[in-house]
Amino acid sequence: MNTRVERFDMPSTGSFLDAAITRGQSQAAFRAGAVLFVTVLTVVAAQVSIPLPFTPVPFTLQPMVVLLGGAALGARLGMSSQILYLVLGIAGLPVFAASPILPQGFGRLLGPTGGYLLSYPLAAFVTGYLAQRGFDRRYLTSVLAMVAGLAIIFTCGVLWLAFGMHAGFAAALTTGLIPFIPADIVKVFLAAMILPAAWKFLR
Repeated sequence: MNTRVERFDMPSTGSFLDAAITRGQSQAAFRAGAVLFVTVLTVVAAQVSIPLPFTPVPFTLQPMVVLLGGAALGARLGMSSQILYLVLGIAGLPVFAASPILPQGFGRLLGPTGGYLLSYPLAAFVTGYLAQRGFDRRYLTSVLAMVAGLAIIFTCGVLWLAFGMHAGFAAALTTGLIPFIPADIVKVFLAAMILPAAWKFLR
């Protein structure tokens, strides 16, 4: 009598979401739900906002969610989750971080945090692109993928402060980059642990 043993081989490329979808599930519905879930997480992370007295840019948990969401969903769906987030914000829903000065809606994209917000789809895409090529399987390469996405967020945010808000490059670095580096690096190191551990669990 022959005994057949099925062996689950992990794909060498592809997103964690693709590997997590089991046969028999509605893949389109599962992916749509995952995109919506990351969008909602981004909204929730925006509400965890700490205003800082020396900068118009608040401290939030959004970058970590953007990078993790991109890595888990992959480039295309990760970017879609952040585009949906921006569309909801532009429509006037209270999804952006609370601000005593700027209202919700399209005008928020023209304020000091506009560059950061508009960078989210690109940052999620790049992090997801690297993750789909196996960067999220090991801790060190997962850190590299998330640092690449974080660099995009900071670059867009600082450039918008410097030129869009006419703050000047030195002032933009002082108010939009330097104060956030320590905390965001810690967040990246912590977030980079999640997907390698999730891949091991999936195996």
